Amino acid sequence: MSWAPIVRRLGESTWSEMVNTRAHRVLLTDAQAMLKVDNLNQYYGGSHTLRGISLEFPVGAVTTLLGRNGVGKTTFLKCLIGLLPVASGSVHFNGKDISKLPPHARAALGMAYVPQGREIFPRLTVQENIEMGFAALSSRHGSLEGDSAKRGVPAYIFEMFPILKEMLKRRGGDLSGGQQQQLAIARALVMQPKLLMLDEPTEGIQPSIIKDIERAIRKLAASGEMAILLVEQYYDFAQSLADHYAVMSRGEIVKAGTGSEMANDNVRSLVAI
Repeated sequence: MSWAPIVRRLGESTWSEMVNTRAHRVLLTDAQAMLKVDNLNQYYGGSHTLRGISLEFPVGAVTTLLGRNGVGKTTFLKCLIGLLPVASGSVHFNGKDISKLPPHARAALGMAYVPQGREIFPRLTVQENIEMGFAALSSRHGSLEGDSAKRGVPAYIFEMFPILKEMLKRRGGDLSGGQQQQLAIARALVMQPKLLMLDEPTEGIQPSIIKDIERAIRKLAASGEMAILLVEQYYDFAQSLADHYAVMSRGEIVKAGTGSEMANDNVRSLVAI
């Protein structure tokens, strides 16, 4: 299978990781950081839900964020995309401070979010669901370039997820959970993101489709076209894809490193339920 429109092989990168005892921070020396988060804090009422998070997410790599239920992973993603406000700290995307931008403006810059639970439009067809992603391109390039009728769904998306091409006229709500997850990822990809954020993409998905999603994420990272942030509880899936990782507990990053170090760092024990 060839995904020539998006795949460009990257050369070997040298990784350097440093953990700050006050706010664990992953620093990357030989890769461009698409997203930089510095000392991010967030509150729900009187609860301090995110505590001094500092991370960098490079282009051409998968960063996995792991942790048990309720530690703040989804809250962190919602702060990144602008669905939740932050109390302090900053978020820089492609060199620009986006900390105060609303969600639609962040999407227009190239941030794509695949939420937990997929959140597809059940009454729209598969094709209509996918074409919703063109709205971000419309904001980025103007209505003519964002016109889905003129652009068409990129062929590589159907090479990744061929079942979607067979079901273009079916309603999204008629698809299985795994097929809906593929649809949600396809919707995010048509906006040509510079950062792809996936929240628990394996949740409730059959093993065969988990493998399809794993292959897709691996290919997308290898293309060198985007940074990928994968939030996941399923350790084996996360470990298989991670170029580097961070573990969250009670709103803090408690451990971080390269993907190859996850076993030695005993990360599994930190996310076991």
